[in-house]
Amino acid sequence: MLKIFLVEDESIMREGLRDNMPWQQFGYEFVGEATDGETALPLIRKIRPDVLLTDIKMPFMDGLSLSRIVAKEFPNMKIIILSGHDDFEYARQAIQIGVEQYILKPVTREALKKVLLEVKDKIDSEKEKKMNLEKIQSEMHEYELMSRRNFFEKIFSGRLPVQEIYTEME
Repeated sequence: MLKIFLVEDESIMREGLRDNMPWQQFGYEFVGEATDGETALPLIRKIRPDVLLTDIKMPFMDGLSLSRIVAKEFPNMKIIILSGHDDFEYARQAIQIGVEQYILKPVTREALKKVLLEVKDKIDSEKEKKMNLEKIQSEMHEYELMSRRNFFEKIFSGRLPVQEIYTEME
């Protein structure tokens, strides 16, 4: 299960999302909420969710400011912005920050479901790629150790002429 954290200043919207979305059916665990970015940031640092779902316009610290900080501190965390503003400047800034998705309000359950599943697929794909890379690196390291061992066994057993020692060392 991926952990998701919600930041939304409108209580009806926040409670509606929190209580009416079948998070687990989409592969998510709802791990927390906040009314603004300033309140959310320490909670995000503590909980370390996989996905941040945040409103763009909020008091104290808005969603873009929060997203900038989160993207810098947690580069693997995916950010989804909810916005009631169809303003290209907000979208441009969100793209610069590296926000994963930008959803206009009012958001439907189906639209949010689609976005959540896309983000989940991307996270799963990135995790799989990372595991494959780590496996390849581990296998390369084992191969390198085995090659060195074979090299030294040949040297100490006297099976390797001096000229070939220099060639193999390279």
